[in-house]
Amino acid sequence: MQLLNGKETAKAILDSLEIDVAQRAASGKKVPHLAAILVGNNGASETYVASKVKTCSEIGFISTLIQFEEDVTEIKLLEKIEALNEDMDVDGILVQLPLPAHISEKKVIESIDPAKDVDGFHPINIGKMTLGEKDAFISATPYGIMLLLEHYKIETKGKHAVVIGRSHIVGRPMSILLSNNSNPGNCTVTLCHSKTTNLKEICLQADIIVAAIGIPEFVKADMVKEGAVVIDVGITRIKDASKKSGHRLVGDVDFTNVAPKTSYITPVPGGVGPMTIAALMKNTFKACDNRN
Repeated sequence: MQLLNGKETAKAILDSLEIDVAQRAASGKKVPHLAAILVGNNGASETYVASKVKTCSEIGFISTLIQFEEDVTEIKLLEKIEALNEDMDVDGILVQLPLPAHISEKKVIESIDPAKDVDGFHPINIGKMTLGEKDAFISATPYGIMLLLEHYKIETKGKHAVVIGRSHIVGRPMSILLSNNSNPGNCTVTLCHSKTTNLKEICLQADIIVAAIGIPEFVKADMVKEGAVVIDVGITRIKDASKKSGHRLVGDVDFTNVAPKTSYITPVPGGVGPMTIAALMKNTFKACDNRN
């Protein structure tokens, strides 16, 4: 069993981006500028956005954090996005999800200029990704997973990949990317979800499992065949009296019991999470490079 170390892989990607940004600056070109919008005071969202802003600073990007109160109107939020669309200095726009119930996430996502949609959620970018077009912005978590597989030279061609979870953010794009005629890719993919009746039997056929169902330690050892590659997308804080903090972070995979059966597995934390931020930064650099 070998750990797929997302922290180390992300650092290698970010170090490379830092050099690319410095070269752009030295040649008189503009450096990437990411605008992040945060609505309300969701603790997890605040942590995620702070990490993205910090990473921008570390690799030489410019970042702008725009914060709104929980009760901001949908119209005001859409007006701000439109202003960022028109701002030629801004290369990438992300709106941290989830949004308050009175704001339509669909409207917000579709209001972002696809050329600045570095989160890869706009229908135009999803369509381009499905078609395998090179100029698509790919949703950061699936993109990060593909970069991790590439970094470790995981053989995917002809393999059976099982994706557990069908969200538009992770599961669906992950299934498409793994099935695309690319490297990594060229898998035969089974997309499973909460209504799949014979999930255990399907998982036991998998050479690669991507767990993105959002249920702590859902994937058990008896669902994984010997030598499988397991990618754990989930992260949940659960109570643990043995820890000084009173809690610990776990993924969607029962790591302790599953890991010994695998050839490769991502840890939680330190696996997919850092790769998501690295992928977002790659998208933002690409958006800047495309425009300038």
